[in-house]
Amino acid sequence: MKRTICLAALAALLSGSAVFGQTRAIVLHAARLLDVETGKILAPAEVLVQNERIVAVGTQVTHPAGAEIIDLGDRTLMPGLIDSHTHLFLHPGAEDLQTVQESVPQRTLIAVSAARDDLLAGFTAERDMGTEGAGSADTAVRNAINKGMFPGPRLRVSGNAVDILGGHEDANDFNPAQHVLSNADYANDALDLVKVMRQQYKEGADFTKIYETGPDSFRDGKFHTPFQYTEAELRAAVQEAARVGKYVAVHATGEPGTLYAARAGVVSIDHADQLSDETMRIMREKQIFAVPTFTISEFFADHAPTPEQAEREKVLVGYHAQEFKKQLAAGVPFAVGSDVGPFPHGTQAREFVLMVKFGMTPLAAIQAGTLNGAKLLGWQGQTGNVKAGYFADIIAVPGNPLEDITAVQKVSFVMKGGVVYKK
Repeated sequence: MKRTICLAALAALLSGSAVFGQTRAIVLHAARLLDVETGKILAPAEVLVQNERIVAVGTQVTHPAGAEIIDLGDRTLMPGLIDSHTHLFLHPGAEDLQTVQESVPQRTLIAVSAARDDLLAGFTAERDMGTEGAGSADTAVRNAINKGMFPGPRLRVSGNAVDILGGHEDANDFNPAQHVLSNADYANDALDLVKVMRQQYKEGADFTKIYETGPDSFRDGKFHTPFQYTEAELRAAVQEAARVGKYVAVHATGEPGTLYAARAGVVSIDHADQLSDETMRIMREKQIFAVPTFTISEFFADHAPTPEQAEREKVLVGYHAQEFKKQLAAGVPFAVGSDVGPFPHGTQAREFVLMVKFGMTPLAAIQAGTLNGAKLLGWQGQTGNVKAGYFADIIAVPGNPLEDITAVQKVSFVMKGGVVYKK
């Protein structure tokens, strides 16, 4: 216990927080504050923070005696960003090899470093969508961050994703005689799904990630992706998660898997390259989030090993961009998710830029990465907004992000839970 307290105190000291056990007050002052609900700019802006919560927001707030005043100058205050699709246990390089060659302890240390990089880039909350073979090691990372042992975002974690035998993450390209392990947990039917989920929840998972489709291909100019679970199997998983107050999110790029997932009642469809009219209708009515993950597709296109692979990736990006416009027009709700890991952690604010490039307004993109992300992660009313009573998860960016969305890639100040991590 003493060791934990010392580590927490050290982390707080390094990040610039105040003394433990005392009520502390910080006043943030900046040229502007973005109200992400309305899109209005408050100028000038001040935020009063006491301990981990926001107490007041306005053009001028009370300055308690002894309060620390942080003047951020010509910058815009806004909520900390939320990435709803990350992979803390992955890094750039051959994904299939790193999960085989690197031990789980080594990968856990990598995850701790990645979490710090993401936080310093302004991401104060994240949903880690599978450890890719590291099992429940993400539970340890989440808990260590929560205890103040290491800097990192608020985390929702899933442990391994769930996959069928021979499915999306089943080491299919290796010599079968070597018995290379899957990066996911096997479940071949509804009974398997429930069994695996219960084990994952025992080990600390906040939710379940299921691979519903893959691999993707274009044939005769049409997008194809095989489904992995039936609607009935997904429904059994959703019901099991709901039994203990959790949810299911799916990797699903196209039909009919995306339709099965929507009908089953998953909370999000991640990637969502292709959604039928019926799928979009259900997602709109049930408020199921699409999480596009454009950044990973762009990265794969720019770093493909062959010209042929690069062209294939570019075709996929173009196709998804066209479908994204249809999804926007249909009123599908969106959350920001980058799929960071195969590309460098701390650079995933590029996702906001691409969402705007492909048709979203800057405000809608910011709402997807703050308000909607908070709702998706189960922290609605707690984070995702700069508002009295919320956690003091606040960042500062240059200029006005509504006029130049690339501002979110230039975060100069980060506070999470009232602790300053970057200034």
